[in-house]
Amino acid sequence: MRTLRVPCLHVNDTPRAVAVLERVRAIPPGFVRTYGDVSPGAPRFAGTVLSETHAHDLPWHRVVRADGSLAKGARQRRLLEAEGIPFAGERVDMRAARLPD
Repeated sequence: MRTLRVPCLHVNDTPRAVAVLERVRAIPPGFVRTYGDVSPGAPRFAGTVLSETHAHDLPWHRVVRADGSLAKGARQRRLLEAEGIPFAGERVDMRAARLPD
């Protein structure tokens, strides 16, 4: 019996993932977007794309949950604070920091 070999397509090689990565790269310093902002209708897809990306120039830390909470905790907070992102307790102050559409 022969085994059929099919090349593996990584999620980040798809046009949909490329669009998410472009949206993340477009977030300027001092602002954040939500997972749903960078992947409308599919915020978990954005999380998957970011978790599988190894690009060192990607500002992943500027993507937060819709309620302003952080997926990557203290490391993410340090990076955001260094850019002047305001916090209200443990969460990003979304009214002040969310990039308008």
